[in-house]
Amino acid sequence: MRTPENSADLVAAEDVLLFANAAITATGQREFRSGALDQQLSLDFLHTYVRVNYRRLYAASLSLDINDHNAARIVLGLLETAGEASAEERRTEGRLIAARLARMPPQRVYRLFGEVRRAGINNRRTRAIMRDWLAARPDLGHDAVKYRSGVKTAARHVHLRCPQGAEPLAEVGAFLFRPGKLPRYEHPLLDAWRRAHYEQGAVAELPFTVAEGFAARHGMKREVFLKRAAPRMTRLERLRTHAVTQRPDVDLAAMPLTRLALYVLALPFEQRAARRTELTGALRTAARRAAGRHAGSWGRVHAVLDDSFSSSGSGQKRRRPLAVALACHHLLEVLAAPGAYRGLWTSGRGDALLVRPWGPTPLGMRVLDALEPGPGGAAPDRLVIVSDGWDNAPAGLAGEVLRVWRARLDPGRRTAVVHVNPVYDADGFDVRRLAAGVPTAGIRDAEDLPALVEIARFAEGRTGAAELHAYLDRRVALFLGEDDREEEKETENETEKGTVS
Repeated sequence: MRTPENSADLVAAEDVLLFANAAITATGQREFRSGALDQQLSLDFLHTYVRVNYRRLYAASLSLDINDHNAARIVLGLLETAGEASAEERRTEGRLIAARLARMPPQRVYRLFGEVRRAGINNRRTRAIMRDWLAARPDLGHDAVKYRSGVKTAARHVHLRCPQGAEPLAEVGAFLFRPGKLPRYEHPLLDAWRRAHYEQGAVAELPFTVAEGFAARHGMKREVFLKRAAPRMTRLERLRTHAVTQRPDVDLAAMPLTRLALYVLALPFEQRAARRTELTGALRTAARRAAGRHAGSWGRVHAVLDDSFSSSGSGQKRRRPLAVALACHHLLEVLAAPGAYRGLWTSGRGDALLVRPWGPTPLGMRVLDALEPGPGGAAPDRLVIVSDGWDNAPAGLAGEVLRVWRARLDPGRRTAVVHVNPVYDADGFDVRRLAAGVPTAGIRDAEDLPALVEIARFAEGRTGAAELHAYLDRRVALFLGEDDREEEKETENETEKGTVS
C-alpha cells in the first residue's frame, strides 16, 4: 500500500506529465473537435494550477520540448508572480527564462515583451532580462526595421538608453523615436527603409516581410518583386514562394521535417506524383538529419498512422495532424533497423506521398495488423501509434486489443507500445489516450519523437515520481549548460541573416 507521501508524489508526477502534454501540443487555436475559446480556457486553468501547486516543476518545463506559445505563457506567469517565489527559485527561474528566450523566434519574444508591458510587470529583474536579451541580438537595426513596434515597446519598457551621435544604438533610437530627423543612416537596412519610401531599387534590400508592403505601395508586379527579393529570403520564405518563383536553389532537404511534410501535403496530387523522387528524397534526408545518433537503433518498428478525416485539422492548423503522421512515418523508417520498418495508414493506403485526410479512424483493426509478426515470425520491438486517439470504427477497439495483448500475449512486454498524439483535448485537459496501460505523449513536431518516447515511459506507471524529477533535473542542467548550442528551428517568420543561403 502506498503511503500518503508516495500518493502525493504520484499525483504530482501525473499532473506534471499532463501539463507537459498540453504544453507540447496546445496553442490556444481551434482544433478539429474543439474551438479556440475552449482551448484557451483549458490552457488558462492548467497553467494556473501547475504554477500555483508545482512552481519549481512549472519553471523546469521550460527545458522540455514545449511549443513557443506555452513557453511564452510560462515566462509571463513566472515574471508576473515573482513575489510568490523564494530568492533561490527566482535565480533559477531567471536563468531558465533567459535560456528559453535565447531559443525562441524573435517575433515571439517581442510579442511577449508587449504582454509584459500591458501587464505592468516592471520590476528590476524583468527589465534586466529584457535588456540582456536585446543586448544579445546580433543586429538590433535589423530588428528595428522588421519588428519596429516590438523593439519600440521593449526599449520604452526597459528605459533603453539611446545616446545621441553616430553610434549604432543612437541610430536605432533616432529611427524608432525621432523618424525623419536624420537625413541618412549609416546602418544599411535603416537607410534602405528610408529610401524605399521613394525608390523602388531599395525595396529588395529590406527583409522580405517589410519589403512586401513597400512593393505593394509602389505597385510592383508580384513575380518581379519575388525574383528581386529572393537573395534576401530565408529558407522558409523561399519555400512559401517557390510556386511563383520556381527558383532551382530551394533546398527542400534543408527544411525541418514537419515543416517539409506540411509543404508536401499542400501540393496537389498531380505535383506530388510528378515530383515523387524529389519530395521523397527530401523527406528522407530531413528524417535522417532529425534522427541523428538514434538512426537504426530502434530494431523492428511497426507504426499505425492516422490519415482519417479528423487529421485535416482546422482552419488555423490546416493538415497539421496529418503532417505530423507523415513526418513520423519517414522518421520511424530511419530510426528502425534497415529493412525492419512497417507503416500502416488507417485508410489502408500504401503510398505515403499521396495520403489525404479521409474516412473514419479504424485504429483497432490497424493495431491488430501491426502486432502481427513480421518476416521471420518475430513480433515488432516497438509499436508506435500516431493519432488523435478518436478510435471510432468500431469505438474503443484499439484500447481493448492493446489490453488483451498486454495481459495475454505479451505480459513480458517484449513489444514496447507508445501512442503519440498531435491534438490537445480541451475537455480532458490532456491529449486523448487509447487505453490506461498505453503510454501517451503529446507531439507537435515529429523531430521531437525520440525525446517524447522517453517522457512517455513515465506515463506507463512503471517508474516513480523520483525518476521523473531526476529526469527533469537532468533536462534543466543540460538546458542551462548548452546556451551556446545552435538549435536550427525554422519558424514562419525566421529572421536570422545566417539562415539565408
